[in-house]
Amino acid sequence: MEYYSGRQCLSFGPSMTPTVKKLLIISGAVFLLQAIVGQQMNLIFGLVPALVWQKYFLWQLGTYIFLHGGLFHLLFNLFALWMFGCELERYWGSRVFLRYFFIAGIGAAICTVLITPNLFIPTIGMSGAIYGILLAYGWFFPNRIIYIYLFFPIKAKYFVMIFGAIELYASIAGTGGGIAHIAHLGGMVFGIIYLNYHDIWRFLYQHYMRWKLSRLKRRYKVIDAGKDNDNSIH
Repeated sequence: MEYYSGRQCLSFGPSMTPTVKKLLIISGAVFLLQAIVGQQMNLIFGLVPALVWQKYFLWQLGTYIFLHGGLFHLLFNLFALWMFGCELERYWGSRVFLRYFFIAGIGAAICTVLITPNLFIPTIGMSGAIYGILLAYGWFFPNRIIYIYLFFPIKAKYFVMIFGAIELYASIAGTGGGIAHIAHLGGMVFGIIYLNYHDIWRFLYQHYMRWKLSRLKRRYKVIDAGKDNDNSIH
Protein backbone atom coordinates (compact mmCIF):
# COMPACT_ATOMS: atom_id res chain seq x y z
CA MET A 1 0.00 0.00 0.00
CA GLU A 2 1.11 3.57 -0.68
CA TYR A 3 -0.25 6.80 0.77
CA TYR A 4 -0.80 10.07 -1.10
CA SER A 5 -2.38 13.21 0.37
CA GLY A 6 -3.80 11.29 3.30
CA ARG A 7 -5.58 8.74 1.10
CA GLN A 8 -4.76 5.05 0.96
CA CYS A 9 -4.13 3.77 -2.56
CA LEU A 10 -3.63 0.25 -3.80
CA SER A 11 -0.42 -0.12 -5.83
CA PHE A 12 0.86 -3.17 -7.71
CA GLY A 13 4.38 -1.75 -8.03
CA PRO A 14 6.47 1.32 -7.36
CA SER A 15 5.10 4.68 -8.45
CA MET A 16 6.93 6.28 -11.36
CA THR A 17 9.85 8.61 -10.57
CA PRO A 18 11.07 11.44 -12.85
CA THR A 19 14.40 10.04 -14.04
CA VAL A 20 13.08 6.52 -14.58
CA LYS A 21 10.18 7.98 -16.56
CA LYS A 22 12.56 9.93 -18.82
CA LEU A 23 14.74 6.85 -19.37
CA LEU A 24 11.65 4.85 -20.33
CA ILE A 25 10.54 7.50 -22.83
CA ILE A 26 14.02 7.84 -24.37
CA SER A 27 14.39 4.07 -24.73
CA GLY A 28 10.98 3.76 -26.36
CA ALA A 29 11.70 6.61 -28.79
CA VAL A 30 15.08 5.13 -29.75
CA PHE A 31 13.44 1.74 -30.33
CA LEU A 32 11.01 3.33 -32.79
CA LEU A 33 13.94 5.06 -34.51
CA GLN A 34 15.70 1.70 -34.80
CA ALA A 35 12.66 0.29 -36.56
CA ILE A 36 12.83 3.13 -39.08
CA VAL A 37 16.60 3.30 -39.66
CA GLY A 38 17.36 -0.42 -39.50
CA GLN A 39 20.41 -2.46 -38.48
CA GLN A 40 22.88 0.22 -39.59
CA MET A 41 22.00 2.11 -36.42
CA ASN A 42 23.33 -0.77 -34.29
CA LEU A 43 26.77 -0.57 -35.93
CA ILE A 44 27.02 3.17 -35.35
CA PHE A 45 25.48 3.53 -31.90
CA GLY A 46 25.64 -0.02 -30.55
CA LEU A 47 28.75 -1.20 -28.72
CA VAL A 48 31.19 -2.71 -31.24
CA PRO A 49 34.49 -3.33 -29.37
CA ALA A 50 36.54 -3.55 -32.57
CA LEU A 51 35.30 -0.12 -33.68
CA VAL A 52 35.97 1.37 -30.25
CA TRP A 53 39.60 0.22 -30.42
CA GLN A 54 40.28 0.71 -34.12
CA LYS A 55 38.10 3.71 -35.04
CA TYR A 56 37.76 5.32 -31.58
CA PHE A 57 33.95 5.17 -31.55
CA LEU A 58 34.00 6.12 -27.88
CA TRP A 59 30.43 7.41 -27.87
CA GLN A 60 29.29 3.80 -28.20
CA LEU A 61 30.21 3.24 -24.53
CA GLY A 62 27.10 5.23 -23.63
CA THR A 63 24.78 5.14 -26.63
CA TYR A 64 24.48 1.33 -26.77
CA ILE A 65 22.46 1.46 -23.54
CA PHE A 66 19.37 2.84 -25.28
CA LEU A 67 19.29 0.41 -28.21
CA HIS A 68 17.45 -2.92 -28.01
CA GLY A 69 17.27 -6.06 -30.10
CA GLY A 70 13.51 -6.58 -30.04
CA LEU A 71 10.27 -5.71 -28.33
CA PHE A 72 10.62 -8.39 -25.63
CA HIS A 73 14.20 -7.27 -24.91
CA LEU A 74 13.00 -3.67 -24.55
CA LEU A 75 9.99 -4.49 -22.37
CA PHE A 76 11.98 -6.77 -20.05
CA ASN A 77 14.64 -4.12 -19.42
CA LEU A 78 12.12 -1.32 -18.98
CA PHE A 79 10.09 -3.43 -16.57
CA ALA A 80 13.21 -4.14 -14.47
CA LEU A 81 14.18 -0.45 -14.59
CA TRP A 82 10.73 0.53 -13.31
CA MET A 83 10.55 -2.28 -10.75
CA PHE A 84 13.91 -1.66 -9.07
CA GLY A 85 15.01 1.76 -10.29
CA CYS A 86 12.10 3.81 -8.91
CA GLU A 87 12.81 2.84 -5.32
CA LEU A 88 16.52 3.54 -5.74
CA GLU A 89 15.76 6.96 -7.22
CA ARG A 90 13.55 7.80 -4.24
CA TYR A 91 16.31 6.59 -1.89
CA TRP A 92 19.21 8.36 -3.60
CA GLY A 93 17.59 11.25 -5.40
CA SER A 94 17.43 11.71 -9.17
CA ARG A 95 20.96 13.04 -9.69
CA VAL A 96 22.74 10.24 -7.83
CA PHE A 97 20.52 7.58 -9.39
CA LEU A 98 21.20 8.84 -12.92
CA ARG A 99 24.94 8.94 -12.22
CA TYR A 100 24.86 5.38 -10.93
CA PHE A 101 22.81 4.23 -13.94
CA PHE A 102 25.44 5.50 -16.38
CA ILE A 103 28.38 4.30 -14.26
CA ALA A 104 26.96 0.76 -14.29
CA GLY A 105 26.07 0.94 -17.99
CA ILE A 106 29.36 2.44 -19.15
CA GLY A 107 31.27 0.17 -16.78
CA ALA A 108 29.60 -2.83 -18.41
CA ALA A 109 30.69 -1.47 -21.80
CA ILE A 110 34.29 -1.00 -20.62
CA CYS A 111 34.44 -4.62 -19.43
CA THR A 112 33.07 -5.83 -22.77
CA VAL A 113 35.57 -3.76 -24.76
CA LEU A 114 38.53 -4.91 -22.63
CA ILE A 115 37.66 -8.61 -22.62
CA THR A 116 36.49 -8.92 -26.25
CA PRO A 117 38.53 -6.24 -28.09
CA ASN A 118 38.21 -7.85 -31.54
CA LEU A 119 34.47 -8.49 -31.43
CA PHE A 120 32.64 -6.92 -34.37
CA ILE A 121 29.12 -7.94 -33.28
CA PRO A 122 27.17 -5.04 -31.71
CA THR A 123 26.18 -5.28 -28.05
CA ILE A 124 22.96 -3.38 -27.35
CA GLY A 125 20.61 -2.85 -24.42
CA MET A 126 20.65 -1.47 -20.89
CA SER A 127 21.02 -4.90 -19.26
CA GLY A 128 24.45 -3.98 -17.84
CA ALA A 129 22.96 -0.93 -16.14
CA ILE A 130 19.96 -3.00 -15.01
CA TYR A 131 22.22 -5.56 -13.35
CA GLY A 132 23.99 -2.71 -11.57
CA ILE A 133 20.62 -1.42 -10.38
CA LEU A 134 19.64 -4.91 -9.26
CA LEU A 135 22.85 -5.14 -7.24
CA ALA A 136 22.18 -1.77 -5.56
CA TYR A 137 18.60 -2.81 -4.79
CA GLY A 138 19.82 -5.96 -3.05
CA TRP A 139 22.50 -3.91 -1.29
CA PHE A 140 20.14 -1.35 0.25
CA PHE A 141 17.02 -3.49 0.56
CA PRO A 142 18.41 -6.99 1.20
CA ASN A 143 15.31 -8.39 2.90
CA ARG A 144 12.74 -7.11 0.43
CA ILE A 145 10.72 -9.96 -1.08
CA ILE A 146 10.87 -10.43 -4.84
CA TYR A 147 8.40 -12.76 -6.53
CA ILE A 148 10.01 -14.75 -9.34
CA TYR A 149 7.40 -15.33 -12.07
CA LEU A 150 4.90 -13.74 -9.61
CA PHE A 151 4.73 -16.94 -7.52
CA PHE A 152 8.09 -17.78 -5.90
CA PRO A 153 9.14 -15.41 -3.10
CA ILE A 154 12.83 -14.78 -2.46
CA LYS A 155 14.75 -12.10 -0.57
CA ALA A 156 16.46 -9.50 -2.73
CA LYS A 157 19.95 -10.35 -1.45
CA TYR A 158 19.60 -14.00 -2.49
CA PHE A 159 18.04 -12.99 -5.79
CA VAL A 160 21.11 -10.88 -6.58
CA MET A 161 23.51 -13.66 -5.52
CA ILE A 162 21.76 -16.23 -7.71
CA PHE A 163 21.69 -14.02 -10.79
CA GLY A 164 25.31 -12.97 -10.25
CA ALA A 165 26.37 -16.62 -9.98
CA ILE A 166 24.44 -17.52 -13.14
CA GLU A 167 26.11 -14.72 -15.09
CA LEU A 168 29.55 -15.67 -13.78
CA TYR A 169 29.09 -19.30 -14.80
CA ALA A 170 27.67 -18.35 -18.19
CA SER A 171 30.53 -15.95 -18.94
CA ILE A 172 33.13 -18.61 -18.06
CA ALA A 173 31.34 -21.44 -19.88
CA GLY A 174 30.58 -19.28 -22.91
CA THR A 175 26.89 -20.13 -22.96
CA GLY A 176 23.94 -17.87 -23.61
CA GLY A 177 23.26 -17.63 -27.33
CA GLY A 178 24.08 -13.96 -27.86
CA ILE A 179 23.41 -12.73 -24.33
CA ALA A 180 26.18 -10.37 -23.16
CA HIS A 181 27.05 -12.02 -19.84
CA ILE A 182 30.29 -10.04 -19.58
CA ALA A 183 28.31 -6.80 -19.76
CA HIS A 184 25.93 -8.03 -17.05
CA LEU A 185 28.83 -8.89 -14.75
CA GLY A 186 30.55 -5.61 -15.63
CA GLY A 187 27.51 -3.65 -14.53
CA MET A 188 27.51 -5.46 -11.19
CA VAL A 189 31.28 -5.06 -10.72
CA PHE A 190 31.19 -1.31 -11.35
CA GLY A 191 28.14 -1.12 -9.08
CA ILE A 192 30.13 -2.71 -6.26
CA ILE A 193 33.03 -0.33 -6.87
CA TYR A 194 30.70 2.68 -6.76
CA LEU A 195 28.97 1.55 -3.58
CA ASN A 196 32.31 0.96 -1.85
CA TYR A 197 34.53 3.61 -3.41
CA HIS A 198 35.21 5.34 -0.08
CA ASP A 199 36.45 2.12 1.51
CA ILE A 200 38.37 1.17 -1.63
CA TRP A 201 40.06 4.59 -1.78
CA ARG A 202 40.95 4.43 1.92
CA PHE A 203 42.38 0.94 1.51
CA LEU A 204 44.52 1.96 -1.50
CA TYR A 205 45.69 5.15 0.20
CA GLN A 206 46.74 3.32 3.37
CA HIS A 207 48.70 0.74 1.40
CA TYR A 208 50.33 3.46 -0.70
CA MET A 209 51.45 5.33 2.42
CA ARG A 210 52.86 2.12 3.94
CA TRP A 211 54.76 1.41 0.73
CA LYS A 212 56.08 4.97 0.63
CA LEU A 213 57.17 4.79 4.28
CA SER A 214 58.97 1.50 3.71
CA ARG A 215 60.88 3.07 0.79
CA LEU A 216 61.92 6.00 2.96
CA LYS A 217 63.15 3.65 5.67
CA ARG A 218 65.33 1.82 3.15
CA ARG A 219 66.77 5.06 1.78
CA TYR A 220 67.55 6.77 5.08
CA LYS A 221 69.24 5.37 8.16
CA VAL A 222 67.32 6.09 11.35
CA ILE A 223 69.54 7.42 14.16
CA ASP A 224 68.54 7.11 17.80
CA ALA A 225 69.29 10.60 19.20
CA GLY A 226 69.11 9.44 22.83
CA LYS A 227 71.72 6.74 22.27
CA ASP A 228 74.12 9.20 20.62
CA ASN A 229 73.83 11.59 23.56
CA ASP A 230 74.65 8.82 26.03
CA ASN A 231 77.73 7.85 24.06
CA SER A 232 79.01 11.43 23.98
CA ILE A 233 79.02 11.91 27.80
CA HIS A 234 82.03 10.41 29.67
